[in-house]
Amino acid sequence: MADFKVTSMAAVFQENAKRLGEKAYAAYKKDGTWVDISWNSMNSMVHNLAYYLLSIGIEKGDKVGLFSPNRWEWHLAALAINSIGAVDVPIYATNSAEETEYILSNSDSKACFVGTEEHLKKVLKVRSKLPLVKQVVVFDESNVSGDDELTLSKALAIGAQNTNESLFNERLTSIQPNDLSTLIYTSGTTGNPKGVMLTHNNFVSNVRNTLIEMRDPKTKQDLLTENDLYLSFLPLSHSLERTAGFHGALWMGAKTAFAEDISKLMENFTEVRPTIIVCVPRIYEKIHAGILSKVSSASSLKKKIFNFALRQAVRNLPYVCRDLPRTGFFAFKYRLANKLVFSKLKAALGMDRLRYAISGGAPLSVSDAEFFIGMGFKILEGFGLTETSPIMTFNRPWFIKPGTVGQAIPETEIKIADDGEILIRGPQVMAGYYKNEEATKEAIMSDGFFRTGDIGIIDEDGCLKITGRIKDIIVTAGGKNISPQNIENSLKESRFIEQVGIIGDKRKYLSALVVPAFPELEAWAKEQNISFKNREELVANEAVQKLFRAEIDRFTSHYARVEQIRKFTLLTTEWTQDTGELTPTQKVKRRVVSKKYAKEIDAMYAGDSGE
Repeated sequence: MADFKVTSMAAVFQENAKRLGEKAYAAYKKDGTWVDISWNSMNSMVHNLAYYLLSIGIEKGDKVGLFSPNRWEWHLAALAINSIGAVDVPIYATNSAEETEYILSNSDSKACFVGTEEHLKKVLKVRSKLPLVKQVVVFDESNVSGDDELTLSKALAIGAQNTNESLFNERLTSIQPNDLSTLIYTSGTTGNPKGVMLTHNNFVSNVRNTLIEMRDPKTKQDLLTENDLYLSFLPLSHSLERTAGFHGALWMGAKTAFAEDISKLMENFTEVRPTIIVCVPRIYEKIHAGILSKVSSASSLKKKIFNFALRQAVRNLPYVCRDLPRTGFFAFKYRLANKLVFSKLKAALGMDRLRYAISGGAPLSVSDAEFFIGMGFKILEGFGLTETSPIMTFNRPWFIKPGTVGQAIPETEIKIADDGEILIRGPQVMAGYYKNEEATKEAIMSDGFFRTGDIGIIDEDGCLKITGRIKDIIVTAGGKNISPQNIENSLKESRFIEQVGIIGDKRKYLSALVVPAFPELEAWAKEQNISFKNREELVANEAVQKLFRAEIDRFTSHYARVEQIRKFTLLTTEWTQDTGELTPTQKVKRRVVSKKYAKEIDAMYAGDSGE
């Protein structure tokens, strides 16, 4: 593990590269085969790319765009940029040309790395509006035509011919803790995104303080080591993958394998068999739903065996959460369940070597927690925001408390304001919003506490529980304040509900837009001898409507009368990032959903008094 005195992740890389040499830094898939890149090879490329950037006049503090999907070249570019004291500006790979233009323009970027020819075309489309961008470098081998466009291989070759190691070292060692490392633009749903200024100390302190807590409390041994293997698939443009994945692996000297893309994720899992992943609950939901769908069409004997195993998983939850050995007859039953079901599932999913799964971005549902943690997976759910680098809290491997996001990491103060808002102060809090002093003052209080915008409580164990988000609070026509997130999480406990959005702001009662878990629903319809030509016909079926009415009532029965769902609409299309309803980290964009389905929402309230 890295020396705690380092001032930048670029310096951590240099130290580990000297130590690890020919050990694999990364792996990527090329022509159907996984190819390793050693620390030495990576370091050679980091130097040559940094030399190239120096040759085109990139100064300390200059901004350089990074517009690409996850790939090893993303790491390379970020390390080269940071090594010479420049600031990387990540752009989500799915952003439009116009969104990219705004970020490159607002950040004053002097150059930009792009992943593919498609990303290059988006930048070239708006190039005339970006006078400061002097060079565009594309990772893929492309037929670039302009004098100020070139491929990565060409940039590396130019760098190799313009070596300047003394300047490289001078820039690297001159980095101060409070110098900027990155500008990450928030994916806002209203107005233009804000550039979050994160310093080198934000990242270094966040990684250090998180990994300090990943030590066995009894033996004091590191639980994460250079022998671990990460699978990178969450967007590197987001701070969760940046810190917990990229920087975490870098600090430990672990290897990172880059998934081809999200559509091939499960295939890559079985090929790579990672020991560590950084994930969001949406991935667990999809895997869980897929497994349940297959079981629903299995023979009665297989269903009985699976249900037996599920009961053992639920019973196993406290043993995994407190890192306790199973005893007595239950230990035998669990071993049997593991032999018959769990071990086979893990192998089929490529998760048989998985030791820890870091989960963030949204709450993990109780049913998903019981299923995965009960099978023996150590899912460490945490909480953070881009503005906090992002980690504030997380569940420790020996103290997992489902339904919470764990305890604060060292040097981090968390308190709950009078209105329930979670406030945080610590070395991971951003320097502010770029060129936006007003928004910075609004977010960071005079005493240094950052307003998270989330609502929560701290329980008797010091664990933080998120109960909602201030901007998502629904105020009904009757003046009742309701947090939709809790109700939505409860509804997603149903095996028939894939996605859900609660509606009700300034309305007399709550309603819901529901995306069914179609594999489950279609299997159920088949069992019920319900015929249908398409999804529209299926969701309109009276028996299906009754099923969802019963499911909604069942999973919200413990809520107050004002929090009950009076009406619902079943949708036929899943919400995705591509269709605009989800952010890159799979959170629902409520305003987008409300606007897109305004007709369906209005229909649920049309001509109804609400009584």
